[in-house]
Amino acid sequence: MKRAVVIVIDSMGCGAMPDCVEFGDVKECNTLGNVARVNKGLNIPNLRKLGLANIIPIYGVEPIESPLGQYGKMAEISRGKDTTTGHWEIAGLVLEKPFRTYPKGFPKELIDKFVERVGCGGVLANCPASGTAIIEQLYKEHQRTKYPIVYTSADSVFQIAVDIDVIPLETLYEWCKVARELLNGDYNTSRVIARPFWMVSGKPVRISKDRRDFSVPPPKKTVLNEISEQNGMVLGIGKIEDIFVKSGITHAVHTGSNKEGLGLTIKAINNLFNLADFKILDSNFENAANALIFTNLVDTDMLFGHRNDAIGYAKAIEEIDFYLPEILAGMTEDDLLIITADHGCDPTVAGTDHTREYVPLLIYHKNINSCDLGVINGFDYVSRILRDWFKLKN
Repeated sequence: MKRAVVIVIDSMGCGAMPDCVEFGDVKECNTLGNVARVNKGLNIPNLRKLGLANIIPIYGVEPIESPLGQYGKMAEISRGKDTTTGHWEIAGLVLEKPFRTYPKGFPKELIDKFVERVGCGGVLANCPASGTAIIEQLYKEHQRTKYPIVYTSADSVFQIAVDIDVIPLETLYEWCKVARELLNGDYNTSRVIARPFWMVSGKPVRISKDRRDFSVPPPKKTVLNEISEQNGMVLGIGKIEDIFVKSGITHAVHTGSNKEGLGLTIKAINNLFNLADFKILDSNFENAANALIFTNLVDTDMLFGHRNDAIGYAKAIEEIDFYLPEILAGMTEDDLLIITADHGCDPTVAGTDHTREYVPLLIYHKNINSCDLGVINGFDYVSRILRDWFKLKN
């Protein structure tokens, strides 16, 4: 079986794209570079060996003369800087029409329809906001009224936050499904996100493992569909299942942290993953010709990028680096490793939103010739690499 492992370090951009100002970003945004600068360096010996410091200057991390693999950076073609747009383009689907955003909150008629359909009585906020800040500001009113906290960002997202001791988790998910239905069509909203929280020592704390993304379905097939339709397996680790609305994914497992996602990725590489427990498609995969392990590591974005925590962001990158030797050790000559990102979220610049940035690209397999790939036009380069690796039919 030929296998590929694609790891997306969520939001680890590596420098502003030329059109970043059109997306409300400053030209100084550079998630990886600025995180390293603020922390006076990064302890990432394994990413360095793969060539990460050969892509852009990284404070305290010297380029390596002969990296283990190929390295470069990719420019996004789609008009966006969000999770769905980035991952879809990685999988070969370039968006022709950008998702809508709501810088003044969602229209009254939409909110009225939502309130009527779910019977919640009303909503709180309905404005762009940092999730942690708006929950901290409104959780007491939410507990008193039982109204959900609805907010958005510079991205195309409709986020619903509730205290699960006030509104049960399953009810939150049902409300998200209603919102997903309402936000299709003319509203053209990328994701509805369930943001459950609970109280810990008198403070609201979001529950990462129970977050769910209700995305709009991909309008076209991606390389994931091509793999699964041509006698292959696609294992989504983290929020991959949600981003693609299961399309093209044969097995999936959600995660509560990067550590858990990395551990599951290593188990999958070493064939210690009980696939039967996480099957989505009812088919026999024992004789599959190909397998893609597709992992999203969200902590960099969710816990640190959006919270302007450059120190935490650095530790998250270093944690990923710590697990890389185990990942590489489990790979055979029939295995391919690709490490990249889906957008930026620079914690050192003003604001808490994603940033329009290039993303790094590292490619490794045991027989690869090291080279500088330079600047690649389109995240869909990854899908082309996968098609070649698996020898997929057109």
